[in-house]
Amino acid sequence: MIIVPVKEGESIDRALKKLKRKFEKTGTVKELRARKTYDKPSVIKREKMQKAVYVQKLRDQADQ
Repeated sequence: MIIVPVKEGESIDRALKKLKRKFEKTGTVKELRARKTYDKPSVIKREKMQKAVYVQKLRDQADQ
């Protein structure tokens, strides 16, 4: 459960903004979207490999 402490005199808009930010950080929405569809294990493995290659290329460029 996400709890957002609201200070006295703080606007509702600001409190909602804090709530949304905390909600995004937990990754709940991302997980829900991932659970909506079924991904084959081979597809997941391929995407993981592609991400690893991409990250490695970025690190190689940063080292140069």
